[in-house]
Amino acid sequence: MSTNPTTIGLESATPAPTRPRVWPAVVVIVLMWAMMLIPAWIAPITMAHMFGWMFSPIVAALLLAMWWLFFSKLGLRDRLLGLVVFGLLGGLIYVASDATVGAFGILLFGVPFSLTAAVVWLAVTPFLAWPTRRLGLLAVVAIAWLWLLLVRNDGTDGSMNAEIHFRWGEKPEDRFLADAASGKIAKRVTKSDSGEVPAVPQQGDWPAFRGSSRDAVVPGVRIGTNWLEDGPRELWRHRVGPGWSSFAVVGGKLYTQEQRGPEEVIVCYDANTGEEIWVHGNQVRFNETMAGPGPRATPTFHEGKLYTQGATGLLQCLDAATGKVIWTRDIAADTGAKTPEWGFSASPLVVNGLVVSFAGAGDGKSIVAYRADTGEPAWTAGDARVSYCSLQASTIDGVSQLLITSDQGLTGFDPSSGKELWHHPWVIEGMARVVQPTQVGDGEFLIGTSFGFGTRKVRIKKSDEGWSTEEVWTSRALKPYYNDQVVHRGHVFGFDNSFLACISVADGKLAWKERGYGNGQLLLLPDQDLLLVLSEKGEVALVEATPEGHKQLGKIQAIKGKTWNHPVIANGKLYVRNGEEAACYELPSARLPDGGSSRPSGSD
Repeated sequence: MSTNPTTIGLESATPAPTRPRVWPAVVVIVLMWAMMLIPAWIAPITMAHMFGWMFSPIVAALLLAMWWLFFSKLGLRDRLLGLVVFGLLGGLIYVASDATVGAFGILLFGVPFSLTAAVVWLAVTPFLAWPTRRLGLLAVVAIAWLWLLLVRNDGTDGSMNAEIHFRWGEKPEDRFLADAASGKIAKRVTKSDSGEVPAVPQQGDWPAFRGSSRDAVVPGVRIGTNWLEDGPRELWRHRVGPGWSSFAVVGGKLYTQEQRGPEEVIVCYDANTGEEIWVHGNQVRFNETMAGPGPRATPTFHEGKLYTQGATGLLQCLDAATGKVIWTRDIAADTGAKTPEWGFSASPLVVNGLVVSFAGAGDGKSIVAYRADTGEPAWTAGDARVSYCSLQASTIDGVSQLLITSDQGLTGFDPSSGKELWHHPWVIEGMARVVQPTQVGDGEFLIGTSFGFGTRKVRIKKSDEGWSTEEVWTSRALKPYYNDQVVHRGHVFGFDNSFLACISVADGKLAWKERGYGNGQLLLLPDQDLLLVLSEKGEVALVEATPEGHKQLGKIQAIKGKTWNHPVIANGKLYVRNGEEAACYELPSARLPDGGSSRPSGSD
């Protein structure tokens, strides 16, 4: 029997099977979600979490593209058109979605959701004819992409969970600007009512980030602890512009920094009423996907002047009474530094007639010092490039120095010249350190690091041969992200990611840890062995500062919204804020043994 060449040609042109081999794609999808979710559950804010979160969708997309092209058994036209349509949809969403979605939303939501929708559809519809399956595939993939057109991303919380809202919904900043324009909030105080500002902070004032010593310790203060019967009493509350600045409180004035539309502003409020006294604005705006818009640093009060660091690099000196600008520098322009991913965040430190901040330019220009009275450059120093910490003054072996934690470790500098005195290396290339160094003894400090690294205790010594550093211990029981810690009676209290935790100063061993506060901030009231904890959701809790175990004495909902800002206690009052609102509470009086009461120390 002879063979017809024409028949052979027709048979070779027969379309490929239209039932794709789906099981390899199902395996890829399962592995993708496992790599994205499991590290987030068992090892949050670690390198495994970060890599799984960022790279799993990319790897899955590449593997599924290879499966689709070479192993799906579909016809060539379907394979090519499928990739083109998927890419076009992704590109359309990237261009047409809200600016806050961006590459972050495409990677975290668009890619994994659309891939999953496609594979699930193919897996559950083998009984349908291919034309119907193909049409359904297009529909489910389109829906998995197109929903991103309806939403915006208002950043993430401290555990990297995105805050998704409908695109057309009013933003907190929009509400604030509308209310500010209509005069509904922060009523302006007349100049005659604003009062004077003392040259020197008085007892009970809070002149800088985390207090005068930058350690979040509130000595000499005793408050009532039965909050069920007698809790903090709200005195005032109003909306504020976005930003992660805390407060400086001096002479009845409350200083902070906010973003108000196109202006980054420094604001002075009346500490007793919340009314606005003065505001100074600069035509700059910093914004990024995860933390949102606004300044990050906290004003520093010194000798009647206010020193501020803006998120884009503007370092300013203002008259604290009037808001009049005395001088302005741009640390980015002065050093050649690039604006950091999350903005310039160091709160200015004033020491020995100099104001010092972290620029991160490297090559001898990481730290920059200016003359506090004139703004003239004094010196630059250091090679680190990544830090969201503030300079901290300390004395080691009788020698005054400035300390900074960075991606390179912990370093000490001479305040007058900027000369590097010593350096303890603990490199985390490309990652961020955000918490302050914590002094636990003469020459002994803690370096806090997130992303799974933990906390290290280091010892710094001075001898005839010079300075030396050594590691005492490193513990993964406390892994603070941007949450500063306090030390009390031989123990450290801080945040192990979203857990409030207590570890030993002696060996770094865990005493206890407890959920319930998110990635919050805290203050220490040492006279009563108490922690005042401000949760990530704006709750204020009173917790015993003891290694015996977690014991919460009381809790109130102080403000609403994501709260990363440090709380302040000044003159018997508690001040809290976030990127949406600020509030002031009168703290309850401590009960005396005879049944009477004592107002919080320093109260008016």
